[in-house]
Amino acid sequence: MSSVITPSSQIDAKAFSGHDIARPQLTKRLSDSRSLEQYYEYHDLTPVIGREFPTIQLRGLLKTDDQVFSDLAYTVSSRGVVFLRNQDVTPNELKDFMLRLTTLAGCPATSGLHVHPLTEEGSELGDQISVISDITFEPVPSDHAMLKIHTLPATGGDTLWASGYEVYDRLSELMKEMLKKLTATHDAKFFLDEARNLGDPLRECERGSPLNKRAELTAVHPVIRTNCNYPFNMVTQNHDAQVQFRWEKNDVAIWDNRSTWHCATYDYSDPRAEGRVCSLGEAPYLDLQNGRLRNEELGR
Repeated sequence: MSSVITPSSQIDAKAFSGHDIARPQLTKRLSDSRSLEQYYEYHDLTPVIGREFPTIQLRGLLKTDDQVFSDLAYTVSSRGVVFLRNQDVTPNELKDFMLRLTTLAGCPATSGLHVHPLTEEGSELGDQISVISDITFEPVPSDHAMLKIHTLPATGGDTLWASGYEVYDRLSELMKEMLKKLTATHDAKFFLDEARNLGDPLRECERGSPLNKRAELTAVHPVIRTNCNYPFNMVTQNHDAQVQFRWEKNDVAIWDNRSTWHCATYDYSDPRAEGRVCSLGEAPYLDLQNGRLRNEELGR
């Protein structure tokens, strides 16, 4: 669920990892006024993960008040991923939407939209529209990601999301306690080779946060807060913790990058293309004293 600010004087006692200039701005957890459920049709795709709003248009949501955006941030966090059909929206509107969503979800003042290290200077779509969004190699990784499909094959190319919350809930108490003490090193140095192969310089300037710069492309985070693929079998073998989405042209998915895994299905040969916007959240930390399981937060 949403991350809550912890006073600096309490960080050492309560939190594991994180960074002073990249802490969330919320003073209390997000709550849901149910404005989305009141005004818009929706259905849950599985009991655990995924919700579709078949009639919502992002362009219309941009004109609504902050409470609706706050409720959407809560829904993305609690359901893992939200799907919107047939969106008529520009790249700039996608960026405006994501900035407003992450701001109302409490992202640090120093966090904005991510600039991928392989993004070319002067990209036609802008620095923040990319085709890659998995960025746990950054000291300040993504909180939310949004993808709009504009070119897709006649069949195939579905995307699967899995709930990290649900997988963690199914671990034994001993396993949970062990994982709380571990960190994971996230390394994307293969992008250095890719940049050389493409003949383009790597973006070493600030990539959406003052902590995301230079060419190391390596970060150490708490295992639990960044979805290290452990235990891998819990993700791949628990199909009831997953949702598989069949895309149609101009569909949009918005998901919580902190608590879900996702993977495209490479069962197609025709072109498949999309645009992504990826916002940055807090430097990952584990609140050892006040952290709660999702099912506890939702009263399950």
